[in-house]
Amino acid sequence: MSEASAAERLERLEDLEAIRDLARRYADCVWRRDVEGAVALFAADGVMDTGERPPIRGRAALSSAYREMVAGSSEFLPFVANHVIDLDGDRATGRCYLDLRATIDGERRIGGGHYEDVYVRRADGWRFASRKLVLKFLEPAASATAARS
Repeated sequence: MSEASAAERLERLEDLEAIRDLARRYADCVWRRDVEGAVALFAADGVMDTGERPPIRGRAALSSAYREMVAGSSEFLPFVANHVIDLDGDRATGRCYLDLRATIDGERRIGGGHYEDVYVRRADGWRFASRKLVLKFLEPAASATAARS
């Protein structure tokens, strides 16, 4: 085994872990309502598509939109898992699955879906170039519990 191939494998593993950490840190920021922390995970021209409104482009717009989302009484508690990543140099694509607990307008909800991500390596590390939320369901917690009974 050559030094170069070992170094390349190590770099690949470091890249994969840094990208996985983006998704974990994003979920952590959402839990803690850390707007600036969440926004910093995006490239300067990064895009977030929640599916409920036009895509949000750039850090200033992201900061404004996230502040609006956390200003009310709604609470979002995401859990992410099963992260799949395809590396391609300084870019990558990925998908991670979402199990969501939320309180929206005083109503507890349970949701599930996934994020479709594009990642880009910048001087300060890996960032989201784009993140698209694809919710498969978001329903009242009582009906979700009743459906399983």
